[in-house]
Amino acid sequence: MENYKLSKLAENSNSLSISNLSEKVDEKNHNGDEVFNFTLGDFAPKEFPIPIKLEEEIIKAYREKKTNYPFIGGMKELRQAISNHIKLHGQFEYDPSDIIVASGVRPLIYLIFKTLLDPKEKAIYTAPSWNTQHFIDLASATPVIVEAKPENNFLITPEELKPHIKDAVIVNLNSPLNPCGTIFDQNTLKEIFDMIVEENRKRAKEGRKFLYVLFDIIYWLMIYTESKYTNPLSLNPKIKDYMVFIDGISKCFAATGVRLGWAFGPKPIIAKMRSMLAHLGAWAPKPEQIGTAKFLNQQGEVTNYLETFKKEILTRLNILYTAIKKLKDEGHKVDAMEPQGAIYLSVKLDLVGAKTPEGKTLQTIDEIQEYLLDEAKVAIVPFHLFGTSKELPWFRISVGTCSISDAEKAAGCISRVIQELGV
Repeated sequence: MENYKLSKLAENSNSLSISNLSEKVDEKNHNGDEVFNFTLGDFAPKEFPIPIKLEEEIIKAYREKKTNYPFIGGMKELRQAISNHIKLHGQFEYDPSDIIVASGVRPLIYLIFKTLLDPKEKAIYTAPSWNTQHFIDLASATPVIVEAKPENNFLITPEELKPHIKDAVIVNLNSPLNPCGTIFDQNTLKEIFDMIVEENRKRAKEGRKFLYVLFDIIYWLMIYTESKYTNPLSLNPKIKDYMVFIDGISKCFAATGVRLGWAFGPKPIIAKMRSMLAHLGAWAPKPEQIGTAKFLNQQGEVTNYLETFKKEILTRLNILYTAIKKLKDEGHKVDAMEPQGAIYLSVKLDLVGAKTPEGKTLQTIDEIQEYLLDEAKVAIVPFHLFGTSKELPWFRISVGTCSISDAEKAAGCISRVIQELGV
């Protein structure tokens, strides 16, 4: 069995490190440990059920036997409902023909790369960021990684991006950002867009392929700052010709397992993605499409759900944020970024070199993570699993699977262990 000869792509594929960490936590819970699992960007349905009207409409569609093939790329009534939805909440002006629907956003990200990238062409992504590098590998493209800095909320700056755009074909952006829960400010985004538009003006004269932007806005309806969501296209309308957005119901409606996502962007790109999707077959089930269309058309239900949902998420984030900031005020070498969006808290635990009560010295970021798991019974994800250097002492806490009580208990456990370490 050791002599199987596989493709280089398969041979070089990486394991799902965060999923493996979560499985380790599940095993501990199964063995009787009470571990607070903050590793996955998922939701506990008991704490965060999908909107009741969405659930009812999906069930109704199944009971009406609407289980044959849907229209490839998304049923028209759903694409119209999405068009209305993104216009109402974000002032996005996209016709239903500019929208494509699939079974979650992952097939769509894959299709964007396969539509725009030829093998070995360059795709820029930032670290820390979610999974993007694996899709670049699947497209046989060349990854260009730019590591963002904590002083910039781990969001790339125009100055950091500029040296890499000359030969690239795609720039990947995400806001609110997974894993950090931080948001681009408008001035930074405008500078980035202005730079890309100018680069494409030059490329048009030279007859070269454009530089495109894949903008992942899957958390765009989960923003906690005072300002409302700003449509990125308003910062430089010309960027619309080069931008493909990724969105869906998985995060903002706690529907990770329902598997329905969409992309919207320039019609020629969306049309080619639809052609490729026909062969891939990764379309969302028809009842889910019908149910989502009917739910999105009930804007009162959508608004009410989002208001309650955001309050519940922010309550959990603030419990943990407050605990970490209190530790910092006490002089401990920890910090956290104030929650801005999504379900994530960025936490700095600068504990390399700390001695445990048993006399062991914590020597690596992974040892810090393991110590918290063993002693505080709290599982969090180091940023190096999102592409940063292994020395960076930052971690992601994801609160979608915990109750308020769990968040309070976990905050107490983290505080106790940090105080015992004495650093």
